[in-house]
Amino acid sequence: MSAVLLAVFEDFSAADRVRIALFMDGFPTDRVDLTAVCEPGRAALVPAPSRRDRFLQYFGMLFSGAEERSTAEHLTTSIEHGAATITVHPRGPVEMSRAASILEHGGPAELMRHDLDNQALEHAAARQASPWIRAFWPEFTDDEHCIYCRLFEHHPH
Repeated sequence: MSAVLLAVFEDFSAADRVRIALFMDGFPTDRVDLTAVCEPGRAALVPAPSRRDRFLQYFGMLFSGAEERSTAEHLTTSIEHGAATITVHPRGPVEMSRAASILEHGGPAELMRHDLDNQALEHAAARQASPWIRAFWPEFTDDEHCIYCRLFEHHPH
């Protein structure tokens, strides 16, 4: 997997509030996951014989580096003891910054980052804070009577 921000919360309700905050901020539902014993999320879809093995395999896919092998075990144990996690798959620096801010504001017990530099082909989100559509949606001013005047201000038509 690619870039991942994961926050561990002490209980399900805290994680659920953060998930809703991410959705309200505009994050698509397919890039935000809540994982808990009562709501295993994508971990429930992993082919493994037991619930524990599903959590281990799911977190092992997210944190796949050799130095991160103990992370999956740690997260699985946390889930089994009542914690819940929110996983965000950000696309680009703008979403990464927004997601980190929302996760930190939720008061997580832990915040983990994985492979945030590996977002090579994931530029569906804008690289800047303002939307590109503004270039095609001009605001009316007294000195411009049409979109062509706005786009080609040095060329009369």
